[in-house]
Amino acid sequence: MSKSANQNPEQVAPDQIDKRLLAAGWVVQDKVSLNPSAASGVAVREYPTDTGPADYVLFVDGRAVGVVEAKPDSLGERLTTVEEQSSGYATAKLKWVAGAEPLPFIYESTAVVTRFPTAEIRTPGHARYSRFTVLKR
Repeated sequence: MSKSANQNPEQVAPDQIDKRLLAAGWVVQDKVSLNPSAASGVAVREYPTDTGPADYVLFVDGRAVGVVEAKPDSLGERLTTVEEQSSGYATAKLKWVAGAEPLPFIYESTAVVTRFPTAEIRTPGHARYSRFTVLKR
Protein backbone atom coordinates (compact mmCIF):
# COMPACT_ATOMS: atom_id res chain seq x y z
CA MET A 1 0.00 0.00 0.00
CA SER A 2 1.35 3.43 -0.82
CA LYS A 3 1.64 6.01 1.88
CA SER A 4 1.00 9.72 1.62
CA ALA A 5 4.10 11.90 1.88
CA ASN A 6 2.67 13.46 5.03
CA GLN A 7 1.84 10.23 6.84
CA ASN A 8 3.91 8.24 9.29
CA PRO A 9 3.48 4.42 9.50
CA GLU A 10 0.98 4.75 12.38
CA GLN A 11 -1.32 6.84 10.14
CA VAL A 12 -1.22 4.64 7.03
CA ALA A 13 -2.94 1.59 8.57
CA PRO A 14 -6.14 3.39 9.67
CA ASP A 15 -6.55 4.94 6.20
CA GLN A 16 -6.27 1.52 4.55
CA ILE A 17 -8.49 -0.11 7.19
CA ASP A 18 -11.12 2.59 6.55
CA LYS A 19 -11.03 1.74 2.83
CA ARG A 20 -11.39 -1.99 3.52
CA LEU A 21 -14.26 -1.44 5.96
CA LEU A 22 -16.06 0.79 3.43
CA ALA A 23 -15.52 -1.78 0.67
CA ALA A 24 -17.04 -4.45 2.92
CA GLY A 25 -20.16 -2.32 3.40
CA TRP A 26 -19.43 -0.69 6.75
CA VAL A 27 -20.20 2.96 7.49
CA VAL A 28 -17.07 4.48 9.08
CA GLN A 29 -17.58 7.29 11.58
CA ASP A 30 -15.52 9.45 13.90
CA LYS A 31 -16.63 9.41 17.53
CA VAL A 32 -17.82 13.04 17.20
CA SER A 33 -20.41 11.98 14.60
CA LEU A 34 -21.38 8.84 16.52
CA ASN A 35 -24.58 7.19 15.33
CA PRO A 36 -24.23 3.41 15.76
CA SER A 37 -27.67 2.91 14.19
CA ALA A 38 -26.82 4.81 10.98
CA ALA A 39 -26.49 1.52 9.09
CA SER A 40 -26.51 -2.20 9.71
CA GLY A 41 -22.72 -2.10 10.17
CA VAL A 42 -20.98 0.94 11.70
CA ALA A 43 -17.28 1.22 12.56
CA VAL A 44 -16.48 4.08 14.96
CA ARG A 45 -12.89 5.36 15.05
CA GLU A 46 -11.11 6.12 18.36
CA TYR A 47 -14.05 4.93 20.46
CA PRO A 48 -13.58 5.78 24.17
CA THR A 49 -13.27 2.93 26.65
CA ASP A 50 -12.25 2.82 30.31
CA THR A 51 -8.79 1.58 29.20
CA GLY A 52 -8.26 4.23 26.51
CA PRO A 53 -9.58 4.70 22.99
CA ALA A 54 -10.04 1.61 20.84
CA ASP A 55 -8.95 2.23 17.25
CA TYR A 56 -12.37 1.05 16.05
CA VAL A 57 -15.47 -0.33 17.74
CA LEU A 58 -17.81 -2.20 15.41
CA PHE A 59 -21.60 -1.98 15.75
CA VAL A 60 -24.11 -4.26 14.04
CA ASP A 61 -27.72 -3.10 14.15
CA GLY A 62 -26.79 -0.55 16.83
CA ARG A 63 -25.11 -3.10 19.13
CA ALA A 64 -21.38 -3.11 19.88
CA VAL A 65 -19.98 -6.43 18.69
CA GLY A 66 -16.30 -6.01 17.92
CA VAL A 67 -13.06 -4.09 18.07
CA VAL A 68 -10.29 -3.47 15.55
CA GLU A 69 -6.77 -2.70 16.74
CA ALA A 70 -4.84 -0.89 13.97
CA LYS A 71 -1.09 -1.31 13.80
CA PRO A 72 1.65 -0.23 11.37
CA ASP A 73 2.74 -2.60 8.61
CA SER A 74 6.04 -3.17 10.40
CA LEU A 75 4.21 -5.61 12.73
CA GLY A 76 3.13 -7.73 9.76
CA GLU A 77 2.73 -11.35 10.77
CA ARG A 78 3.71 -10.46 14.35
CA LEU A 79 0.21 -9.12 15.03
CA THR A 80 -0.13 -11.77 17.73
CA THR A 81 1.96 -9.48 19.93
CA VAL A 82 -1.05 -7.14 20.30
CA GLU A 83 -3.56 -9.82 21.35
CA GLU A 84 -3.51 -8.65 24.95
CA GLN A 85 -4.16 -5.05 23.94
CA SER A 86 -7.04 -5.87 21.58
CA SER A 87 -8.57 -8.32 24.08
CA GLY A 88 -8.37 -5.55 26.69
CA TYR A 89 -10.48 -3.28 24.49
CA ALA A 90 -12.95 -6.11 23.86
CA THR A 91 -13.55 -6.49 27.60
CA ALA A 92 -13.35 -2.78 28.50
CA LYS A 93 -16.35 -0.67 29.45
CA LEU A 94 -17.47 1.27 26.41
CA LYS A 95 -18.53 4.88 26.85
CA TRP A 96 -22.20 5.47 25.96
CA VAL A 97 -22.97 1.71 26.04
CA ALA A 98 -24.77 0.55 29.18
CA GLY A 99 -24.29 -2.99 30.50
CA ALA A 100 -22.25 -4.18 27.54
CA GLU A 101 -20.94 -7.74 27.46
CA PRO A 102 -17.37 -8.40 26.30
CA LEU A 103 -17.21 -7.94 22.54
CA PRO A 104 -17.14 -11.30 20.75
CA PHE A 105 -15.20 -10.21 17.64
CA ILE A 106 -11.61 -8.99 17.79
CA TYR A 107 -9.60 -7.91 14.77
CA GLU A 108 -5.95 -6.88 14.64
CA SER A 109 -4.98 -5.18 11.40
CA THR A 110 -2.22 -3.43 9.53
CA ALA A 111 -2.73 -1.76 6.15
CA VAL A 112 -2.12 -5.19 4.58
CA VAL A 113 -2.82 -8.03 7.06
CA THR A 114 -5.94 -8.56 9.15
CA ARG A 115 -5.97 -11.11 11.93
CA PHE A 116 -9.22 -12.36 13.47
CA PRO A 117 -8.54 -14.28 16.68
CA THR A 118 -11.63 -15.97 18.05
CA ALA A 119 -12.69 -14.01 21.12
CA GLU A 120 -14.00 -17.13 22.84
CA ILE A 121 -10.58 -18.74 22.58
CA ARG A 122 -8.19 -16.18 24.04
CA THR A 123 -5.07 -18.29 23.89
CA PRO A 124 -2.28 -17.37 21.46
CA GLY A 125 -2.19 -19.38 18.29
CA HIS A 126 -5.94 -19.89 17.93
CA ALA A 127 -6.77 -17.60 15.07
CA ARG A 128 -7.96 -17.45 11.54
CA TYR A 129 -7.51 -14.77 8.95
CA SER A 130 -10.60 -13.08 7.67
CA ARG A 131 -12.01 -9.96 6.11
CA PHE A 132 -14.23 -7.44 7.81
CA THR A 133 -17.24 -9.06 6.11
CA VAL A 134 -17.40 -11.73 8.82
CA LEU A 135 -19.88 -9.67 10.84
CA LYS A 136 -22.02 -8.54 7.93
CA ARG A 137 -25.15 -10.41 7.02
